[in-house]
Amino acid sequence: MTASLFLRELDFDQAPWPLLLLADPSREQVDRYLRQSCLLALSDGEHTLGVVVITPRGEGTAEITNLAVDEAWQGRGVGRRLLESAIGHARAGGLCRLTIATGNSSLAQLGLYQRVGFRIVGIEPDYFVRHYPEPIFENGIHCRDQIRLALELKP
Repeated sequence: MTASLFLRELDFDQAPWPLLLLADPSREQVDRYLRQSCLLALSDGEHTLGVVVITPRGEGTAEITNLAVDEAWQGRGVGRRLLESAIGHARAGGLCRLTIATGNSSLAQLGLYQRVGFRIVGIEPDYFVRHYPEPIFENGIHCRDQIRLALELKP
């Protein structure tokens, strides 16, 4: 990955919707959390390569509610850099815990989250069947269940 990438916080009206919808295909779902969240974008100066959304979830806790990387930049460390930025942002904000959720079919994401220290803390069966009108398939797997992970932040 090139060193000329920079991270910045975006306002709601600057939200790169095509990227956000890569991670969550329901605009209605994204609308529910985006306005109350911190939206960080990684850019090369001209294009937004990836985004991470951090949403407060109670005292000392926040959730990464969206993490998306432009398809042309996937597999090049952008997702990891965004995750590490979100973790740094949470620590700087004095948070104790950061959570993230993904689908049972999101194999690469599950691996990445665990490599940076997140641990599986729960599964919600049929979450995507109940909350999304169209079936989601990824990696040849029907995305049905939500896998929840958490990272305990050390001061």
